[in-house]
Amino acid sequence: MLHPVGPLPAAVYWRRRLAVLVALLVLLGGLGWLLLSLVPGSGSSGPAASPTTAAAPAEPPALERVVPAVSGVRTPGTTAPPSAPPAPAGPTPGGSCTDEMLGLEVRTPGTAAVGAKPTFELVVVNTSPVPCVRTLDKQLQELVMVDAAGARVWGSNDCFPESSSDQRTLAPGEPVVFPVRWGGLTSEPTCTAERVTPSPGDYVLRGRLDTKVSGDAPLTIG
Repeated sequence: MLHPVGPLPAAVYWRRRLAVLVALLVLLGGLGWLLLSLVPGSGSSGPAASPTTAAAPAEPPALERVVPAVSGVRTPGTTAPPSAPPAPAGPTPGGSCTDEMLGLEVRTPGTAAVGAKPTFELVVVNTSPVPCVRTLDKQLQELVMVDAAGARVWGSNDCFPESSSDQRTLAPGEPVVFPVRWGGLTSEPTCTAERVTPSPGDYVLRGRLDTKVSGDAPLTIG
């Protein structure tokens, strides 16, 4: 085998043997490639998956099952504005008149002579839009006079207090007027001090209905 015998030169026989060897290797390589291509899943050149096989639904990644979606998370810039608080309820028709629902005013003649006995008025008015009920008893009403220095000069309940039972339904805007006549003399709550005629000058009167207090009304005595 290693020493070819024939009429041709030895190189010819070696070339022939080499060609046969190469052909044999090519044949073996082709057979091996064919066998590998027939094995399922052996590469991208294998048969395609059956078209009738339905694709399994993709399961969400584990992170999405734990962490909420970004669209469901409120950021400081997208925080919804707070809802407006409910409007406060208005006054109930036929309920009690609170101080905030009433107007209270004192009316004077403006001037009075020394020793005169003018009549003042305490005016109560329902300033709310609905009728309401208020107790207007005499013992709950009071007028007080003070001088320019703020000293108390006279009070309507000092010496001749009155009492009554007077509960009324006040219509919206309708005034109720209570006249009070002044005797022209000073007084104090116990009515034990000497009562004298006030000196000429400027004074103010203030009214009260239980816990509701009026503004000042001027009075000049001269």
